[in-house]
Amino acid sequence: MKFTLSWLKDHLDTTASVDEIAEALTDLGLEVEEITNPADRLKSFTLARVKHAEQHPDADRLRVCTVETDEGDKQIVCGAPNAREGITVVLCKPGDYVPGIDVTLSVGKIRGVESHGMMASERELELSDEHDGIIELPSGEVGERFTDWLAENDPAKVDPVIEIAITPNRPDALGVRGIARDLAARGQGTLKPRETVPVPGEFPCPIDVTIDADTQDGCPVFTGRLIRGVRNGPSPQWLQDQLRAIGLRPISALVDVTNFFTFDRNRPLHVFDADKVSGNLRVHRAAGGETITALDDKDYTLAPGMMVISDDTGPESIAGIMGGEATGCTEETVNVFVESAYWDHVQIALAGRALKINSDARYRFERGVDPAFTQEGLELATQMILDLCGGEASEVVVAGAIPDPARAFKLDPARVQSLVGMAIPESEQRQTLTRLGFRLEGNIAHVPSWRPDVQGEADLVEEVARIASLTGLVGRPLPRLTDGVPRPVMTPMQRRQQAGRRTSAALGYNECISYSFIDQAGAALFGGGDDASMLENPISSEMSHMRPSLLPGLLQAAARNQARGFMDLALFEVGPAFHGGEPQQQHEQIAGILVGRTGPRDVHGAMRPVDVFDAKADAEAVLAAMGAPAKVQILRGAEGWWHPGRHGRICLGPKKVLGVFGELHPRVLEAMDVKGPAMAFTLFPEEIPMPRKTGATRPALELRDLQAVERDFAFVVDAGVEALALVNAASGADKALIEAVRVFDEFIGGALGEGKKSLALSVRMQPRDKTLTEAEIEAVGKKIVDKVAKATGGVLRG
Repeated sequence: MKFTLSWLKDHLDTTASVDEIAEALTDLGLEVEEITNPADRLKSFTLARVKHAEQHPDADRLRVCTVETDEGDKQIVCGAPNAREGITVVLCKPGDYVPGIDVTLSVGKIRGVESHGMMASERELELSDEHDGIIELPSGEVGERFTDWLAENDPAKVDPVIEIAITPNRPDALGVRGIARDLAARGQGTLKPRETVPVPGEFPCPIDVTIDADTQDGCPVFTGRLIRGVRNGPSPQWLQDQLRAIGLRPISALVDVTNFFTFDRNRPLHVFDADKVSGNLRVHRAAGGETITALDDKDYTLAPGMMVISDDTGPESIAGIMGGEATGCTEETVNVFVESAYWDHVQIALAGRALKINSDARYRFERGVDPAFTQEGLELATQMILDLCGGEASEVVVAGAIPDPARAFKLDPARVQSLVGMAIPESEQRQTLTRLGFRLEGNIAHVPSWRPDVQGEADLVEEVARIASLTGLVGRPLPRLTDGVPRPVMTPMQRRQQAGRRTSAALGYNECISYSFIDQAGAALFGGGDDASMLENPISSEMSHMRPSLLPGLLQAAARNQARGFMDLALFEVGPAFHGGEPQQQHEQIAGILVGRTGPRDVHGAMRPVDVFDAKADAEAVLAAMGAPAKVQILRGAEGWWHPGRHGRICLGPKKVLGVFGELHPRVLEAMDVKGPAMAFTLFPEEIPMPRKTGATRPALELRDLQAVERDFAFVVDAGVEALALVNAASGADKALIEAVRVFDEFIGGALGEGKKSLALSVRMQPRDKTLTEAEIEAVGKKIVDKVAKATGGVLRG
């Protein structure tokens, strides 16, 4: 929304500067986007007088002038045909920037004669396209600033233009008067009264208007009248200047009047050339397929249900959006029918969007105009047309009835202060609403018809706070709910996730944040993609389902990085995954992937491809940071997106899974366009048992003063037996005494025979109350052999 300062002052009696007005508008919620002040580019120019002018000694078209300036007499070479003695001119001195020619002046020589500046034309100062000669001023003193002279003699040329952003809930600010009303309520001036005097009709209107019954919900009221005997020439200079300043092109007096009220009062109007209208006008819904050539010289085909204004021959205007070319006004127009109607904002928005028409009328009607101002706007436009174009007005024809937007809400002054947090006296609250146009009856505030956004008591509070200015709020700390040290704000699960996030980052992983929505094919790879997790209204086909795991998002990020040449990746994410469509069917995960090599190449040859044990070590480190028990089981049997022979489930038992690590299935990597192999882990923080003690005190350090004992065992087992089975069996022989079991050797072939292998285990036994005797050690060893034999069929190697 653009307007000039002088236009604003037509409605607001104020002495505030442009900067003060701009600051107030932004604070009121009408954010100022730009201020264009023509005086800024002219502020360095002053007035001067030509004392003497003579022919240039070496050029027929140049004259050497002696110019009286505020710095004394200066010699200036000028090529303008009107450069002569005695005229008052606009002087541009050396160092001044001349906008019209994009040049910063300096002292120079023209055909051997030194010139100290220039005398400007209107085009060189971007005042107009006139460049036949330099500017001749009828008055002015030497040294006077040119901007001061313009402000007094031709203010339109230095009138600042203010552009503000309008939010959809403030259609009243799409008119200059609405903006002035807000500023007056803030105290930046006084709103000038405007009374509408009805124009008496001299004769019955020959054009009648009807609204079809099925269209009355889209056009509750339509008013109009005929003005005959008009002279449609150029509009007066003041009106042309106002329209040009806000970027509109003056067309003719009749059209310029409608544009003026569109921006002045937020009242779009339309004028028909009455001599081109056949019969009466009818507001109805299009049957579909009708075509109309609009005022923008484009043809539009109307869809069924769109509102249209037709005469006896067919459509003449797209209702509330744009008029038709066939009945448009020209310089030959003598009789004009002026329309002022109220249109439903939703239906106008749908029609305008479908036809792809952006007009000032649509922009305002789809946001909402003042229904009560419909006929009043017609009266004001009629009077201006009569003043500018002459003629004689008919009686007003009215179809339908003005809708009643009346509503009222209670003003609770104490509640206003409670919600806003500012001490605003009740008298000030009432005065604010009164200045904004509300009518108060006791504590009941009646909402003005031009404020469709006010729909409840909370909106009254907002209006009072907006005018009072929230910059007056003083920050105050919230009162403590308890004495002493406050309780932790984060939940145990949040602290657990935070520990997992920090540990993953410390291990060298980069955190990703991906969408919770993925495509159906990607979700199906990880056990999802069913109807239960499908979105009803997805953003796109690539975001149609809730993610069943965090791994698809990480793999997509890896594929994008690989496509850009980044092959060595360590990525992780913390967030929810979904195994259904209900609110409780989600679970937290921490997932990470490793792709490529462990690091850059170096002279020591330490670089190697990442493997399963890298993912295992990182998963165990993150679990430890989140408080998982140190003793866990590693089992097989994970989901199908893991490599069948290169993964493990980290468990506290067969059904208590803390996480999964391993290599991802090549089939999954191929579908996700990731160059593998890729290692990954997925951890489930919610599955980690909560500590029995919730305090921050650490347990006592347990140090053993008894020497540990280590014994080695070599078992011959079938080649298909997993080493983990032996480790788990040996660990279970005596859980209190056996501290650790690890595999330290593997041998295949030789004297063992086909299909056999030898696995060597080192078992560490830590006594607690006394040193172990040889017999006790032998007894534990026998238990280990029996457990391994029972679990795997292995025998001690001889």
